[in-house]
Amino acid sequence: MGSIDFVNPTKWQISEYCLFYKMSNSHPLRPYTAVGEIDHVHILSENIGALLNGEEYGDVTFIVEKTRFPAHRVILAARCHYFRALLYGGMRESQPEAEIPLQDTTAEAFTMLLKYIYTGRATLTDEKEEVLLDFLSLAHKYGFPELEDSTSEYLCTILNIQNVCMTFDVASLYLLPKLTCMCCMFMDRNAQEVLSSEGFLSLSKAALLNIVLRDSFAAPEKDIFQALLNWCKHNPKEDHAEIMQAVRLPLMSLTELLNVVRPSTLLSPDAILDAIKVRSESRDMDLNYRGMLIPEENIATMKYGAQVVKGELKSALLDGDTQNYDLDHGFSRHPIDDDCRSGIEIKLGQPSIINHIRILLWDRDSRSYSYYIEVSMDELDWIRVIDHSKYLCRSWQKLYFPARVCRYVRIVGTHNTVNKVFHLVAFECMFTNKTFTLEKGLIVPMENVATIADCASVIEGVSRSRNALLNGDTKNYDWDSGYTCHQLGSGAIVVQLAQPYMIGSIRLLLWDCDDRSYSYYIEVSTNQQQWTMVADKTKLPCKSWQSITFDKQPASFIRIVGTHNTANEVFHCVHFECPEQSSTHKEESKEEATAQPATAGAAGAAAAPATASTTAATASTAAATASTAAATSTAAAAASGEEESPGGQQLVLYPLRPSSSSSNQSLPGPTSRSPVQPQ
Repeated sequence: MGSIDFVNPTKWQISEYCLFYKMSNSHPLRPYTAVGEIDHVHILSENIGALLNGEEYGDVTFIVEKTRFPAHRVILAARCHYFRALLYGGMRESQPEAEIPLQDTTAEAFTMLLKYIYTGRATLTDEKEEVLLDFLSLAHKYGFPELEDSTSEYLCTILNIQNVCMTFDVASLYLLPKLTCMCCMFMDRNAQEVLSSEGFLSLSKAALLNIVLRDSFAAPEKDIFQALLNWCKHNPKEDHAEIMQAVRLPLMSLTELLNVVRPSTLLSPDAILDAIKVRSESRDMDLNYRGMLIPEENIATMKYGAQVVKGELKSALLDGDTQNYDLDHGFSRHPIDDDCRSGIEIKLGQPSIINHIRILLWDRDSRSYSYYIEVSMDELDWIRVIDHSKYLCRSWQKLYFPARVCRYVRIVGTHNTVNKVFHLVAFECMFTNKTFTLEKGLIVPMENVATIADCASVIEGVSRSRNALLNGDTKNYDWDSGYTCHQLGSGAIVVQLAQPYMIGSIRLLLWDCDDRSYSYYIEVSTNQQQWTMVADKTKLPCKSWQSITFDKQPASFIRIVGTHNTANEVFHCVHFECPEQSSTHKEESKEEATAQPATAGAAGAAAAPATASTTAATASTAAATASTAAATSTAAAAASGEEESPGGQQLVLYPLRPSSSSSNQSLPGPTSRSPVQPQ
């Protein structure tokens, strides 16, 4: 390129230098790395890989299916504990130039393994399933967990009817959970095709039983019996009695038992008679049905063949639209009658295993509903899985129950606080692996359910922001905003949860921007009629964070009633949660301990008006003055619709008390409009 004057370079010299620099940095042997780092791993892999299958420098030979594989002890020992023990453990194979025969593998699979050992690479896409399974077994045998995982992941992507059985057999043998699970899911969704495949006949006994004993292997019992009969003929040395015990005879019809099972002679006449007895004497829903299992996916969709078979305005319920609904459309409904003969019924595409239902009750106003949910296989025998007929519920309902196999789901509304019609916007059902705890049929929540995301709401109280109490903000509050309050001696702060829960703890944050203290009590209810007191702090001076525990109670409503404030005649609460989130509490307590003095409060002095920066003595004097004028300010607030701030100023706030409405109105729509005829 010639010399370059770096003091006064010409444009041509700058251009040439930049071109040279670009070319030198794009060299294939110099991939981009951090400055000061050299990465030539690919060169190392290629150079060591060049030794593969070469006699030069080789000091050990493996013999697989009469094929000789020269290798290098030190490379094998460095890559694998198994070969390290074999080649340097003092055994016969440790001798120089030893020839080691390997059994229980194929030459193709061992070739792939040696390539991986020498280069770190393996090509799976061009190999047959049998070779890949042998390769997987070698990875397991010789202790290559990363190779085992990668091969398993690839096998998951190529599962089909022809290879799934032998893949499942290998995955079960080597305890590969992900591959085993994927095989089971594939077989569950293609049960009848799997039963008639050739691979099914080659399954080991253990693998066979693992498949057919699953509730989610949802093939007709007659087909399962016939497939097991064929397997027994193909494997005459196995214990056929144990295999036939996997057949659920009560699920077969009388005709099938007499004309299919009895002629096989594999089951005794007593076993057949017992099955007939169970079938005739048991409730249909008590039979051990099989059902489709599709975890974590809503199966109440047209994709899976679900349809609404009873109820008015059927088309809206399963369309997946949970946003666009109003007074006239976007919901299904049924009239609420005393004998509960009406309801909204969904037929699933096929019998399915479910343990989780989500429904959206019409929630464009503050109304609440009561309801129950039943499931069935034949529309004759119904099992109630959710009973909220004595509770008031609103908006989204997240419901859990022990897993059930069902084909039909029926939702029956029993009460509406506004009229005599039950309105349902959306319905979802699925099987979830999420762990949950039930007591008396109600969820015992582990996470805070008094949140806006969980559709909780403040239905009584006064605040600048409707749900300031539930928005999770425990930092940004001051003298004018960020809290919910009520006048002492009048009203309360009431939180409605979306659905009833078993609650055993509550945590709340009392307004604490000065040194005042409060007294209060807390009650819970499921219907706003009968209340149970769970905390009595009426004789205690309480400040800032309050942690309350009690015996678990069913609760849809929580009422906080202030009884005393050392500064004025108003009770102020900043944050509410249930159940108490202990980990969050510890973090917040730790932050408070290292923050400003306690009298400064969580909001900090900067957010407060000038009165907040006074000394403790001045604040105490102000509190006494405010207390003296309490009667006057209370009367003024009551007359003008205003409420007091913690500092004593009168603020025009937003009341959160629900408007009164008659529960005896017989109106078919969410509001008092003319009846909307079903389409």
